Amino acid sequence: MFGKILIANRGEIALRIQRACREMGIKTVAVHSTADADAKYVRLADESVCIGPAQPGLSYLNIPAIISAAEVTDAEAIHPGYGFLSENADFAERVERSGFAFIGPRAESIRLMGDKVSAKQAMRDAGVPCVPGSDGALPEDPQEILRIARQIGYPVIIKAAGGGGGRGMRVVRTEAALLTSVSTTREEARVAFGNPTVYMEKFLENPRHIEIQVLSDNFQNAVYLGERDCSMQRRNQKILEEAPAPGIPRRLIERLGNRCAEACRRIGYRGAGTFEFLFENGEFYFIEMNTRVQVEHPVTEMVTGIDIVAEQIRIAAGERLRFKQRDIELKGHAIECRINAEDPFTFVPSPGKVTAWHLPGGPGIRIDSHVYAGYTVPPYYDSMIGKIIAYGDTREQAIARMRVALSETAVEGIRTNTKLHRELLADERFFQGGTSIHYLEEKLRERSNRTRN
Repeated sequence: MFGKILIANRGEIALRIQRACREMGIKTVAVHSTADADAKYVRLADESVCIGPAQPGLSYLNIPAIISAAEVTDAEAIHPGYGFLSENADFAERVERSGFAFIGPRAESIRLMGDKVSAKQAMRDAGVPCVPGSDGALPEDPQEILRIARQIGYPVIIKAAGGGGGRGMRVVRTEAALLTSVSTTREEARVAFGNPTVYMEKFLENPRHIEIQVLSDNFQNAVYLGERDCSMQRRNQKILEEAPAPGIPRRLIERLGNRCAEACRRIGYRGAGTFEFLFENGEFYFIEMNTRVQVEHPVTEMVTGIDIVAEQIRIAAGERLRFKQRDIELKGHAIECRINAEDPFTFVPSPGKVTAWHLPGGPGIRIDSHVYAGYTVPPYYDSMIGKIIAYGDTREQAIARMRVALSETAVEGIRTNTKLHRELLADERFFQGGTSIHYLEEKLRERSNRTRN
């Protein structure tokens, strides 16, 4: 096992990784920008290194600075968390070439799954169901593009092969708009991701977003840890997640999960990962794989009792998985609300000093956050400042506990989206379960219309 791990990230995930390390008796190195010098995880780390100014490109995305910090502190491994460099194959390669262990997949796996075209082909080869679409990248020939769209059937969606995080995609409902949309998406993809390659898929009108969490070691052992429902989204960004997904038969999940585990074995995947699917009319369709730990991993931890971050570390250290698929048992239900420093309905970011910070407790409540009273939320990074997770024996109990937890949450000095979460937890359609990925957008649109009228 490693003696010291450098955490190449910030915020709540840096603290989450640090907690797993401390529990395992591993020393930690926190790297930070000048804006995060007073962060809780920096203070709690065994060592800390400032790697640059506030701008991410000069600090958290600065590969030479991170490698240098690992060298001067004699760290043995680097954990990238999520976001920033976590799915950067070049970073993973540089880490291992510099003599450190990368706590994540091999660079070739990141490249394979990071390109949505090659990822879909790999999943088709593994028997994982995919959304009907082009067999690969769209050609340059306009007539061939039109032919592919007619074969798929409108509406279609154009996606950037190197995209992610809800960016680099455009829905097309008519043939007249197709070629312009393809050209525009290609240019956006070139600018945003350095890769102009795009592909086409059938656009599903009212799907749910379902994820399968996997763990896979270096010895062809792979398991899936149930599923998550991440359908409550705004502009393809998740707001609330839960596990397991309400209303989906277990036999469908088991069949899909086994295929995902087999896909891991086929591609030689190592570490934690998440297969993301759209689910509509009883069918699953693969959309992408995230080769890292997810923001919403706590709901899976709560219903399985497995520490996903600790397992990432064990796998990277060369250990075998400590359990088989038959050992995985889902118990109860968990819901996660992402707490963002933003207006709850306009979503305008709200950085600044937190003058009061009171978060809930009680049975079944878990808080993942690096914030404290007196902490200043910087304006340079993602607005998420924490997560509230509620667990119950049943979905109804988890919802009830989350409602109580949200009512006890009090944050002053900045605005947060807790009011939006309170509305969602009181929503009858959410209570019934099974809302589509478009439900929140429609709800917000109706709310906005009521406010104007």
